Amino acid sequence: MNDQQLLRYSRHLLLDQIGIEGQQRIVGAHALVIGAGGLGSPAALYLASAGVGRITLADGDTVDLTNLQRQILHTQERVGEQKAVSGRTALGLINPEVRVDAVTARLAGAALDAAVAAADVVLDCCDNFATRHAVNRACVRHRKPLVSGAAIRFDGQLSVFDPRRDGSPCYHCLFPEGEDVEEVRCAVMGVFAPLTGIIGAMQAAEALKLLAGCGEPAVGRLLLLDGLTMEWRSVKFGRDPGCAVCGTAGGADEPVRDAGRESPAAAPACRATPR
Repeated sequence: MNDQQLLRYSRHLLLDQIGIEGQQRIVGAHALVIGAGGLGSPAALYLASAGVGRITLADGDTVDLTNLQRQILHTQERVGEQKAVSGRTALGLINPEVRVDAVTARLAGAALDAAVAAADVVLDCCDNFATRHAVNRACVRHRKPLVSGAAIRFDGQLSVFDPRRDGSPCYHCLFPEGEDVEEVRCAVMGVFAPLTGIIGAMQAAEALKLLAGCGEPAVGRLLLLDGLTMEWRSVKFGRDPGCAVCGTAGGADEPVRDAGRESPAAAPACRATPR
């Protein structure tokens, strides 16, 4: 790191658990953020400010006025602009040393597979169940750690899935694809604006811990936040031996399916994904 970087990241360098070696790993890392909305906004901002050397920001949507209540990457002047491009502008203002690649189409199929393979950590900040499962399959296939967050109404959740660890469950172990539950989105149900900031910031924290090699990630734990009471619950879960993606029935080597297709699966409130 140069002198300017040593000064910029000095508060990380003072932490024994990160130090110069950990910060160098962060600076040399590549994070893939899927979704530049309510969760992706704070997550990407913290990754950039912390010095992640390369961030790929993927989102096929454009900025809408209704997004500005919670999607802090964007401004009223950029309404109508592609979210990934708007996000790249915002991150460049925070930290011009970070390389930001804007992907303005929904990642699917081979493009999703390649994007996951190129990343050191993947943050799932997307807005539909089908994409979540496609991202999970790609992460298992390429053994990439996945940080998943969700928020709707006043309910938030977060978990980490790390296929590099023996016995680590995947997203499909926790939320099997095809469950007969109702998918909800904040366009219909609403979402408490600061909740997306809390969960998105926690996603960034988990990603930075993974990159720096410090602390213990939330693998095998589902963290649930009630935004009305600000009470947290931690639910432990394990790998499903019969999981179609990571279990003995394994589908990790199967081709990654289109992340843009409609999913028969749906999600209760805490599983939904806001934008």
